[in-house]
Amino acid sequence: MFSTLPFLIGAGSMYELIIAASAVIIISFVFGEFAKKTSIPSVLMLIILGILAKIVFADKLDGFDFMAILPILGTVGLIMIVLEAALELELKREKMVPIAKSMLIAFIGLIASTWAAAMILQYFVPGMTSVSAWLYATTLSILSSAIIIPSVGELRPDKKEFHIYESTFSDIMGIMLFYFLSGQLEAAEGTSGTSEFLMKTGFTVVISLVVSYLIVLIFQNIKSHVKLFLLIAVLLLFYSLGKQQQLSSLLMILIFGLLIANMKLFFFGPLKKYLNYKEAHHIYEGLHVITMETAFVIRTFFFVIFGITIALSSLMNLEVAMISALIIISIYAVRYIILRAFIGEDILPQLFIAPRGLITILLFFDIPESAIIPGFDQGILLYTIIGTSLIMTGAMIYDKTRGGKAVKKAETAPVGYRRWEAPTVGTTEEGAN
Repeated sequence: MFSTLPFLIGAGSMYELIIAASAVIIISFVFGEFAKKTSIPSVLMLIILGILAKIVFADKLDGFDFMAILPILGTVGLIMIVLEAALELELKREKMVPIAKSMLIAFIGLIASTWAAAMILQYFVPGMTSVSAWLYATTLSILSSAIIIPSVGELRPDKKEFHIYESTFSDIMGIMLFYFLSGQLEAAEGTSGTSEFLMKTGFTVVISLVVSYLIVLIFQNIKSHVKLFLLIAVLLLFYSLGKQQQLSSLLMILIFGLLIANMKLFFFGPLKKYLNYKEAHHIYEGLHVITMETAFVIRTFFFVIFGITIALSSLMNLEVAMISALIIISIYAVRYIILRAFIGEDILPQLFIAPRGLITILLFFDIPESAIIPGFDQGILLYTIIGTSLIMTGAMIYDKTRGGKAVKKAETAPVGYRRWEAPTVGTTEEGAN
């Protein structure tokens, strides 16, 4: 990554880089506000911005290795997005049923969508093996919380809550499934990849809880005003060390976020006396703001850079378009069956809110070399991301229009009234006497 810095700073381009970065953030903010009014995902607009930048500034961007920084941006962005989502999850008794239902829907949807996509890839892509097909299919089957969470703010509270839970669980379980499948390829001779994966997951949960408790207890006593960025640094270190040990590092981030967002639940019994709730809650509030702001900036640059790296020629391939269309159809067919089974008839616009995004791209670049299939065209990835995002956009616009019509009809409908009359009191024989 650092080898690209001379290109950026040389020839008086340092200020141009600052101007470009500032302009991208400002434009991203405008896109976000525009998205609230139109339901068009800001992520889709950022990808298009990257594509246009590649066309307009081709001479300036030529020679810059964007692929060197894309995985770094994606990883940090993923951590921030999962942490942001975890901080929103309230583990209250009345929310246990929605959380459990969302988790089950996310799990079944992930497995079923992965299976369907794997069958399609194995049939149509030359040289695609079973394990490789499942790895590629997993990347295409994970919901994008980076797109969903900022896009569902205008939905009914229960539907918004469902999408936040579902996309967060889909992220976590999808990543765990991907690395489980990767582990099957790299499992040592005579070692069960499944048992090793389960052991690592259990160990991850235990170590995550211990470290999360320690972080809260230590940081609540730090008086410095810069402790929030110190906390972010500790979490990034925590995540990276876990990855080096092949642990489910994203699960660590999720557990920490859940613990600090639900401190009264986790600090019970004898642990309660060690918690300074007022100070710890200040950390939670500050972390919530910083996480949200950081996720916004990183997500902005990630999708713009992804747009710059897109090879548009792959979109001209009819076979790629056909395979992508089959995968997209399978996504919504599976989703329709699951939502009807668990939710019932009221499945709009939830049915069509299933975009793919940051994690799909990030995991695609992390597929082990031994599983890479030369016949797989990256255009399938691009078509699936853009297709599911456009479908979600149409569904959100339709839902907003439908809601607007209902409100307008209610406002224009005449309100009936009756003239008030004094009640009549009947007379009885006894009263008459």
